[in-house]
Amino acid sequence: MKINEANLDQMAVSPSQYPRDGLKEVALVGRSNVGKSSFLNKIAGRKNLAYTSSKPGKTRTINFYSFNKTFRLVDLPGYGFAQVSKSMRKDWAKMINSYLESRDNLLEILLLVDLRVKPSDQDKEMLSWILDNGFSGIVIGTKADKLSKNQLQQQLVRVHKELGCPEEQDILPFSTERKDLVEESKNFLQDLFAFHGVKI
Repeated sequence: MKINEANLDQMAVSPSQYPRDGLKEVALVGRSNVGKSSFLNKIAGRKNLAYTSSKPGKTRTINFYSFNKTFRLVDLPGYGFAQVSKSMRKDWAKMINSYLESRDNLLEILLLVDLRVKPSDQDKEMLSWILDNGFSGIVIGTKADKLSKNQLQQQLVRVHKELGCPEEQDILPFSTERKDLVEESKNFLQDLFAFHGVKI
């Protein structure tokens, strides 16, 4: 998949602010600092399309990114250990739920997890919610370059089991440092949208 154009179309906190052009979307969810912004930047082939930070919780809006004017990836605020107030976490939860439950453009939800660490309870709850609502349960394992080849295979199996992934649904490893894994993710996205009738 070749990306010729990538843009941040909209930052939203409520449905009234969502883009209304009908482009099909795939949402990215995961704990704070799991690497959603880095994933977006690599798919786009740009360094600064999505803002990255070593401090968790920087994404505080729903961010809509269009690619080639044919599809969107939607970055949702991270959950978990972001150092924010309880009231703000509740606001985030409402914002995320509102999008996931009401967005007609939404085709799939990709759960990003850090392959180096044990899945959190919130990771497990999110995957359960994704499956309960009729989505496929696709998981992307980030920071794969931090593991040796043997460690990577072991962690893919371990995380798959601990998360409770569907047996037929393998975890897709990803690393910003490995071109082969970036290309695999691009090809995966192309096939995913093609399955839903979106030609990229």
